[in-house]
Amino acid sequence: MNDEPHSSPSPAQEDFARLLNEFTPCTHLQRGDVVQGRVVRVSRDLILVDVGTKCEGIISGPELERIDPKTLARLKPGDRVMVYVVDPEGPGGVPVLSFTRAQAEQDWAYACSLQEKGELVELTVAAANRGGLIVYLGRLRGFVPASHLSPSRGAPRVSDPDCWQFLSRLVGTSLKLAVIEADRERNRLILSERLAEERHQERSRADILNSLREGEVRRGRVSNLTPFGAFVDIGGVDGLVHLSEISWGRIEHPGELLHIGQEVEVVVLSVDRERQRISLSIKRLQPDPWTSAGQRYQVGQLVECRITRLTRWGAFACIVGDEEIEGLIHASELDGPDGEAIRELVRPNQVLTLRIIRMEPERHRLGLSLRQVDQWDETVLLREPSAGAISDGRPLETLHS
Repeated sequence: MNDEPHSSPSPAQEDFARLLNEFTPCTHLQRGDVVQGRVVRVSRDLILVDVGTKCEGIISGPELERIDPKTLARLKPGDRVMVYVVDPEGPGGVPVLSFTRAQAEQDWAYACSLQEKGELVELTVAAANRGGLIVYLGRLRGFVPASHLSPSRGAPRVSDPDCWQFLSRLVGTSLKLAVIEADRERNRLILSERLAEERHQERSRADILNSLREGEVRRGRVSNLTPFGAFVDIGGVDGLVHLSEISWGRIEHPGELLHIGQEVEVVVLSVDRERQRISLSIKRLQPDPWTSAGQRYQVGQLVECRITRLTRWGAFACIVGDEEIEGLIHASELDGPDGEAIRELVRPNQVLTLRIIRMEPERHRLGLSLRQVDQWDETVLLREPSAGAISDGRPLETLHS
């Protein structure tokens, strides 16, 4: 067994090891890799790029010719660039690189990222054909089918002879687009303005929903009327003003007070972010007439009322001149034989003198009676009559249609 210590490598051995290390092929590079490098030299025939401590690759021939002349003129030693590995072991073991392919790979990565994240991109229309529009995402040629333009543009069908002229007029304009297909293998990039618009509206709606707070006042525009209420657009999102929240007075349809396109102020009642529903009110921006009803009316007072609607359990009537105050005449308080149909006793729009028999302003409830108009104790002191109120009297025979 040799116990002598190992001798240190000679200077000649060190030089050989250094040279071997320097000229060993860049085995860590693989075909198709996109790596960052540093420009070492730029000439008319080639570009030398350092892609690692032991690697310098070249861009020459067809790969050099594909570089845009303006881009080529700006390149200088020391610049950091992304390059595509065409061949990790080219002639003499020197890697063959491509500048333009690296840009294309980056563009495909960007396109795929846009699709995965659902993000939007704004591109300029470069050309048009009979089926749609041509755009460029970096160096990638993308296509926007005519059927995927925004519905608001009113694009003709592709089969329509006017479609070509319509599409041609969009050349040079900018479109906000969403990527719906990014297929690198098939070199296929498809984009949609329609989907981009839908996503933008969804995000705007989400932003508005997140910003809304109960009790705040917003200004909006009536966008639709339905039998159950009005929809109001408050900056890109619709909220519902239920029929009962339009006016303190009774109305049968929102169209009695509102019309589409009308600007209104609303107060936010509730926001259901999960179901994306907003409840609004118009009437709550006005004083509640019931707040002062107790000052204007009292139990025992005779008031002139108009019948507003009939129900199984009685009839509702509003005070003439104070129509926002509506009360119930229970069936038992109508002046007629027991069992007689309510519609045989009173009719909608009929004006009658009624007596107040119950007042609950805090609950917006008023009890009225036709039966007790003549039966009430005349010693009851009545307050000073107000609009619609009278001190005594019998049912009026006048019918108001």
